Amino acid sequence: MGMTCIIPIYFSSGSESAVHELILITIAGADRPAVTSAVTAILARHHANVLDIGQAVIHDTLSLGLLVEFSAEHDSSPAVKEIVYAMYNMSMQVGFQPITLDSYAEWVSHHGKKRHIVTLLARQITAEQLSCLTSIMAEQGLNIDNISRLSGRVALSLEENTNSTLDCTPTKACIEISARGEPVSPTKLRAAFTDMASRLDVDIAFQADSIYRRTRRLVCFDMDSTLIEAEVIDELAKAHGVGDQVAIITEQAMRGEIDFNQSFAKRMALLKGLDESVLENIAANLPITEGAEHLLKTLNQLGYKTAILSGGFNYFGRYLQKKLGIDYVFANELEIENHQVTGRVVGTVVNGERKAELLKELAQQENISLEQVIAVGDGANDLPMLSVAGLGIAFRAKPLVKASAKQSISTLGLDAILYLMGFRDREMGLSHSDN
Repeated sequence: MGMTCIIPIYFSSGSESAVHELILITIAGADRPAVTSAVTAILARHHANVLDIGQAVIHDTLSLGLLVEFSAEHDSSPAVKEIVYAMYNMSMQVGFQPITLDSYAEWVSHHGKKRHIVTLLARQITAEQLSCLTSIMAEQGLNIDNISRLSGRVALSLEENTNSTLDCTPTKACIEISARGEPVSPTKLRAAFTDMASRLDVDIAFQADSIYRRTRRLVCFDMDSTLIEAEVIDELAKAHGVGDQVAIITEQAMRGEIDFNQSFAKRMALLKGLDESVLENIAANLPITEGAEHLLKTLNQLGYKTAILSGGFNYFGRYLQKKLGIDYVFANELEIENHQVTGRVVGTVVNGERKAELLKELAQQENISLEQVIAVGDGANDLPMLSVAGLGIAFRAKPLVKASAKQSISTLGLDAILYLMGFRDREMGLSHSDN
């Protein structure tokens, strides 16, 4: 039978304890059924009120805390004695700490303070990453309330010729931290997070813990280099023998060095005479971005609306729409005459400003707030829609875009967006076992 650690409590006979007894009960030990029910059953028999409660299980070890109140009519001593014996018989450690009314009043006064969610994304979470992250938060006056793992359990794999016996190589990992307060300097906080992300190969999201974070309803995606790991116009150019020329212009546009409309016209002109038959082959071989299929499947199952808002082409957008189950597609329509690309597009060019307009129109059509919209993109022409969406995410983006967007993801696949929305792997059928 396990050892039981008991911290005795002694209450003074002053006026404070004559009115109330407030006790923090902490219980720890190997996780097993009925621990919480045993404790609360004892407290119920002694007419205690539960003012706060928290429970967590880490690697089959249970930690349970209850802040309870006993009125003047009900002495706490019999309840404490019963809990001690009950927990001893269950091989659990138990501690008791008296809480003063002043201390409790101070704790209550923190109710209503602004809260933020800090999400740490990486291929593997290290102690160094957590140490750096929590130090930055402490320096900025953010008080941590809760830390949770959103990613599933990952098996350890034995590796030979390594410095350690066990080499843990999870494909992705995510920790979510809930914190109270406002940062001393939002600018310095962002700069510190950016520097940490670069040094330690992680992504860090910092969001207000508002009702909108849990009620997003529409997700809008750029297509090229976001939903797919390619720039379609570059693939068309390669097939037409002008790949190098077009790639240079594309890269300049994505970095924001030249105007999108100007670059688009130049690239389109180079495609003049491309045979229409090439389009089908390119569409069938588009490389889907890591996590995209799982992300869209999950969003569809949960009833979210999704859209492609792209400076690319409708032909390929419609192909992805069918493959991934996307609700809306807005992109450029290639003009084709005599089975050849003319080098022009039909209708209005979908540039950055048009993407933002379309996002707003879709939000209005779906009768939702812009705060309930997520926008995801990688290029400078995505910045307008990223800025108007409630959650704008730069995905594997160019430095200019990454620095300007509200959030960014570079280390994981597209389905990491689900972590920023607060979902756990076990809720999405991804965990290797129960979380």
